[in-house]
Amino acid sequence: MAEDDFTLFGLPQRFALDRADLDQRWRELQAKVHPDRFAAEGGAAQRVAMQWSVRVNEAYGRLKNPLQRAAYLCELRGAPINAENNTAMPAAFLMQQMEWREALDDAGDVPAVEALDDEVRQAEAGLMAELGTLLDEQGSQEAAQQAAQHVRALMFVARFRDDIDRRLDSLGQ
Repeated sequence: MAEDDFTLFGLPQRFALDRADLDQRWRELQAKVHPDRFAAEGGAAQRVAMQWSVRVNEAYGRLKNPLQRAAYLCELRGAPINAENNTAMPAAFLMQQMEWREALDDAGDVPAVEALDDEVRQAEAGLMAELGTLLDEQGSQEAAQQAAQHVRALMFVARFRDDIDRRLDSLGQ
């Protein structure tokens, strides 16, 4: 069970992946390790199968989520995210966050919040694209460190997008 998630699924350690391929590999792995397949082999075999099934599901969860996949790749490349201890961000990103917060506070109607949401989505897409370049094309230790910073920034963006969703809910959308 010590294999990394990519090896477990027979995939290269890349940020970009084919979701349909990942889903198919997950189904195939689950078919091989599902505890029901080992019902006739006794409790010990079923417990091992259950452990494998849990391992496969956890790996699948990490790989199917782009942000979790990126964080995992950073860790594999020696650049752990350490989000709970490392919240340092470039000044420009912090300024952008402050501007978005102010815009959300000032947005008095659904169109204004939706316009902000579109802006944030575009910024998020740009960060994701840069993240893919850093992880899949550059491959250096410095690139992994930069990718880890992008992951932390995207974690901030995800939380802010949750705030936007709550604001839209409060406005009746």
